[in-house]
Amino acid sequence: MKIGIISDTHGFIDDKVIKHLQGCDEIWHGGDWGSGVEERLESIAPLRGVYGNIDGQHIRTRFPKFLAFGIEGFRVLMTHIIGSGTRIGEETHQHIERNKPDILIHGHSHILKIERNKQFGFIQINPGAAGRHGFHHVRTLVRMDIENKKIREMYVVELGPRAEIGGEL
Repeated sequence: MKIGIISDTHGFIDDKVIKHLQGCDEIWHGGDWGSGVEERLESIAPLRGVYGNIDGQHIRTRFPKFLAFGIEGFRVLMTHIIGSGTRIGEETHQHIERNKPDILIHGHSHILKIERNKQFGFIQINPGAAGRHGFHHVRTLVRMDIENKKIREMYVVELGPRAEIGGEL
């Protein structure tokens, strides 16, 4: 199963994002969608996601703050803000204890991060920011292929500088 992981689009989806999400079986969005993003992504693949701190009522009605689900033998937990700095907040901690995830997906910081969490043992993935708003310099997303509780491939896609609009793919 091919998964596209994206976050912090802030209402911006360009052809580079679309190109790299084509062929995904699902797209997971870590929040801060902005306007019109879910419609474009849904035209590519089924969506799972959570709302972020900038999202309005439309997104908050459709997507939860925390989402836990199973797929290909993995337990996945998603939320936009996991805590403050490098510290996992109490609400996230409670969801981790309750759901025992193998993979934790989040966004908010605009900082790409893929690592094994030493405290809980799960794989923590922040795909960075795919949008143009924020302090990040390079727009990113993550793709992974999972099957039967194995990550077959995982890679970061650099979409170009945050300030870049349009251009060649």
